[in-house]
Amino acid sequence: MKNYSYIGISLIILIFGIIFIPKIIDRVSNDEVVTADRLNSNTMTSDKANSSEAEVGYIEIDGKKKKAPDFEFINQNGDTISNEDYKGKVYVVEFFFTTCPSICPIMSKNLVEVQNEFKDEDDFGIASFSIDPTHDTPEVLSEYAEEYGITHPNWNLMTGDKEKIYDLANKKFGLYAGENDQIPGGFAHQGLFVLIDKEGYIRSRKDEFGNPIIYYRGSIPQNKSVVEGEETPQIDILIQDIKSLL
Repeated sequence: MKNYSYIGISLIILIFGIIFIPKIIDRVSNDEVVTADRLNSNTMTSDKANSSEAEVGYIEIDGKKKKAPDFEFINQNGDTISNEDYKGKVYVVEFFFTTCPSICPIMSKNLVEVQNEFKDEDDFGIASFSIDPTHDTPEVLSEYAEEYGITHPNWNLMTGDKEKIYDLANKKFGLYAGENDQIPGGFAHQGLFVLIDKEGYIRSRKDEFGNPIIYYRGSIPQNKSVVEGEETPQIDILIQDIKSLL
């Protein structure tokens, strides 16, 4: 009986060797073992999403790349500015108001940091639209620009017809803006930035799951200490993506 057991075990070992050993050797020779066993795919994707090598993709709706909508308003200098003035430029879009007591000051400081990174870049710009155009006249916007150190010639703070601005925010860019007398300041809006490329297409890097983030978080201080579970600042990755598009 023992002889039969030894013969059976020997046959099993022989079959294993014939079937699996060549495959193991092949995997080792092609460097597949280290990749499969030592790296977590989620970690790799997340690292890439937060690196300067992250892909800055397009936003597509029904298979078509989404372009930034047309607009025409008056800026802080009293000049008429339209999307045509941003043609051939990489630019950032935001919605704000000058008397905002909460997120707007953070957004403006973050954008000044972005501005300073590209202070000598003619192909860069920022388009800021006031959601309180009745109060935010060109004169008020000019004072706001001086207060925050807004100096880039392609950074326009714009005012105009309220309904057109709200249509631009809510329907065309998909960023909520509206009046709300229940909150400080009397207006509600999202503290997000939109990135537009030189051809006028909305661009965005992808998250760790391969989905576009669409908007960049602009209302979180860049120097904020991040607690686990909280949203992180995204000004660094916005700057990286602007450089990539430029």
